[in-house]
Amino acid sequence: MKRLFQASLLLLVLVASSTSLLAHHGNASYENKTVTIKGKVTQWLWTNPHSFLMVDVTDENGKVVHWICENNAPSTLVNFGFTAKTFKAGDDVTVVMSAVAKNGTPAGRITRVILADGFVMNSEVR
Repeated sequence: MKRLFQASLLLLVLVASSTSLLAHHGNASYENKTVTIKGKVTQWLWTNPHSFLMVDVTDENGKVVHWICENNAPSTLVNFGFTAKTFKAGDDVTVVMSAVAKNGTPAGRITRVILADGFVMNSEVR
């Protein structure tokens, strides 16, 4: 009986703690829309729980738009060949995003990044 109680208590703790982990992955602020941008890297933040690629894009009027491109956690990205040194400020990149901010903020979730030499870095978990 004691083991059944301990197992039940452990299960309850695991379930209770896992719901907060799932809650952080909300999509309410993003719309499912593919956007491709070309620009220069200003910063590569290799952080948990998500990494971020900051890219300056010059629009047709010469105005610079600062994009925030969200990517997966480093522990996932290493499986796709990314490292903390994959990008450096000044690198030319093309970023394909599969979701962008609904409110018009220049932000989105990365699907792939195409480097200046044409090499494609996928980051979409399939």
